[in-house]
Amino acid sequence: MEIENINETNVCVNENGKISFAPDVIATIANLAASEVAGVTGLGGGFADSISGILNSKKNYTKGVRVEVGNEEAAIDLIINVLYGSKIQKVCSEVQNEVKKAVETMTGLRVVEVNVSVQAITFENRDNEDKADKKKRETEPRVK
Repeated sequence: MEIENINETNVCVNENGKISFAPDVIATIANLAASEVAGVTGLGGGFADSISGILNSKKNYTKGVRVEVGNEEAAIDLIINVLYGSKIQKVCSEVQNEVKKAVETMTGLRVVEVNVSVQAITFENRDNEDKADKKKRETEPRVK
């Protein structure tokens, strides 16, 4: 999923000047708000996003987010990964609410829609649990 290549969006023009946002700003807000929802293990994208993530050393906060911005409103599409065992519909609904609230509060834009697509179900990291158990066994005194 690609982000629109619009340089900036005018939100407000008044006697002091104009206020504008780049679509990447709105995508970053949406990404961070969605990432905070319980049950969301990450935002994803397609093959192109995976390759750009490998080539780009810094964290890409626009990954998995597509934004369409008008003068006063925005529409947001998100691709998320959900933790196995979570109620997917509840997680998606909460993502919609949190993203809408965050973007509207921070930018003053009216969010007309937040579309959420579930790309994958992920599992808890069993490797970290196995390593912790192994370390615990190694440090416990042995009884003979």
